[in-house]
Amino acid sequence: MQLDIFEQNIGYEFKNRDLLKTALTHTSYAYEHKVKSNERLEYLGDSILEFISSKFLFENYSNLSEGEMTKVRAYAVCEESLYKIATKNNFSDFLYLGKSEQSSHSNKKAILADSVEAVIAAIYLDGGLEAAESFILENIKTAIAFGSKNVGVKDYKTVLQEKLQENGEVSIKYEIIKEEGPDHNKVFTAQVECDGEKLAIGSGKSKKSAEMEAAKKALDKIYKN
Repeated sequence: MQLDIFEQNIGYEFKNRDLLKTALTHTSYAYEHKVKSNERLEYLGDSILEFISSKFLFENYSNLSEGEMTKVRAYAVCEESLYKIATKNNFSDFLYLGKSEQSSHSNKKAILADSVEAVIAAIYLDGGLEAAESFILENIKTAIAFGSKNVGVKDYKTVLQEKLQENGEVSIKYEIIKEEGPDHNKVFTAQVECDGEKLAIGSGKSKKSAEMEAAKKALDKIYKN
């Protein structure tokens, strides 16, 4: 495997190639070949990624509140975002996968996202925090910039609409499916659908707040997937 090409892709040259190999070794391969997997590196990389992204937000987005920074960070470092980083840098061409995983593509997104965290840890152990920070910011600055203008500031219904329409127009529908309680203390339950597919349900003291909660839960599902 030509790891020098991978290093060119990510913009970092390892002094210790064994660290890089471990970072790219999935548990399925490790089990079959009795070598270390990237699980421990993934654990460390997750913490480094959270720290660097938090620090960057704190230093560069003074207009955002604590809650807004948390939302933007969650958007920028979610599985979908890490998967995009892995895809952009062609991680799939360099991963060490076991035979069972090679024939099954069910966990591809999660495996690629996890490998980004493992590579972050490997860069940190090999070249220090500054090198890890350089790789991280190179790859998440755009997502943070987008999130700061959308996720952190706009309401959940607007953010959900923009997220769902990234690849073209879709039909988004909110429906109040339940009303409970006396007139002075009603609780409304709203459901949000996209092109007829039910996304999430939310509740609130008003129809608007119920719809907003449904949108928030739909976004939470999107960011976790």
